[in-house]
Amino acid sequence: MELKIINQDFSICKVEDLSQVNYSDEFCFVSKTDEELSLVCSTSSVPQNAIECENGWKAFRIQGVLDFSLIGILSRISTLLAENKIGIFAVSTYNTDYILTKEESFDKSIKILERNGYVIKL
Repeated sequence: MELKIINQDFSICKVEDLSQVNYSDEFCFVSKTDEELSLVCSTSSVPQNAIECENGWKAFRIQGVLDFSLIGILSRISTLLAENKIGIFAVSTYNTDYILTKEESFDKSIKILERNGYVIKL
């Protein structure tokens, strides 16, 4: 399976509302529940109305379009990283999954995945 490194810094935020979200940013993930509005975006695009924000995340995506019948792809990656004490923040889209790790764990994450048969693309 091929993983593509996304060469930028990410932040994970809780925002008051969506009025200041930069939707033209290349990567922008919004989650809304009855309790909160969350945003994953480029660190350079963190809105001023962020209530809480954690910087220092790096990301990669599973390359290609994943069929909904495929089972365990995200689970395998998260298990490999958890076994090595690396936490993740995952975002799923219709086509694929994005996995974020803290910057200080990112290189170690990539090496672990490479050793376990994943092909890494820059």
